[in-house]
Amino acid sequence: MQQNGQHCSMSLNNAMDRLTSLQLFTRIVEAGSFTRAAEGLGIPRATATHAIKQLEASLATRLLERSTRHVRPTPEGQAFYERCVFILDELCEAESSLRNVARSPGGPLRVDISGTQASRILLPHIAQFHERYPRIALTVGCSDRLADLISEGIDCVIRAGTPRDSALVARPLASMPQVICASPAYLSAHGIPSHPDELASHQAVRFVSGNGSDYPFELYVDQALRTFPAKGWMAVNDAESYGVCALQGCGLVQLPRYHVEDDLAAGRLVQVLAQWQSPPMAVTALYPYRRQLSARVRVFIDWARHVYEERFGPLPPAAMDSSVSRPSA
Repeated sequence: MQQNGQHCSMSLNNAMDRLTSLQLFTRIVEAGSFTRAAEGLGIPRATATHAIKQLEASLATRLLERSTRHVRPTPEGQAFYERCVFILDELCEAESSLRNVARSPGGPLRVDISGTQASRILLPHIAQFHERYPRIALTVGCSDRLADLISEGIDCVIRAGTPRDSALVARPLASMPQVICASPAYLSAHGIPSHPDELASHQAVRFVSGNGSDYPFELYVDQALRTFPAKGWMAVNDAESYGVCALQGCGLVQLPRYHVEDDLAAGRLVQVLAQWQSPPMAVTALYPYRRQLSARVRVFIDWARHVYEERFGPLPPAAMDSSVSRPSA
């Protein structure tokens, strides 16, 4: 009986060691680095290297291709990674159900939000989120760039514009009305456009995407959505700078009304071409499709959607139909 008990204990320990190795392996693949994965798990890099060598030896298969700068899965390693993700997600879901985490989720949650939306829409209500989910440790990054969620360990991002990354699951949150506007000084110097076709002769503050391309103006003309190239001497790549440049008279801008509503009311900016409707800007939560939607991510997205709905109203059915992904704002 004692030998049987020892055998069961050893088997359980081996199973736990194997589970830890699977968790480590998926972290290395996602981070592309032994060092970052080891730091994320709080273990020495040498321990991580030894554990993966043991895992590869037990499977008699090379799982990772190592170089001085990158770590990538072999074809066999990629297939094994996808199975590991599924197994670990199933285990996480089983643990969550046993702990009743769905009603009171806890643990770390990393999200990345456009800086303007974070400071003006979500963060003013963040105390309510903490009061409702006090066991979640939230880390908020503020940027307009397209983050690599998996390699950077980000659970979800909130972005404005139509999502283009098919590797991510998209949850629509809001549809924000937009305006085209400029400063009184700019309009005094360059005139007020009376038709969208006149945009070609005006200066614009160009918003440059990560790949270097400019976003055009968009307006509905005769019930059809048309684009008008934005030309000008000033270009930016973040929403806050976009609005500041408009206030400084650098040219016309098109952005969500909430961003400039105080400036419009005070006369610091003036709306133009109001007879032609700007398409609304979609706001979307994105998370990796390979992961099950964890309770932490789910409750955060549900809470964020409620905050956006209170600010911008219910989400219309065609909220994601805009043809051009405009800048986050």
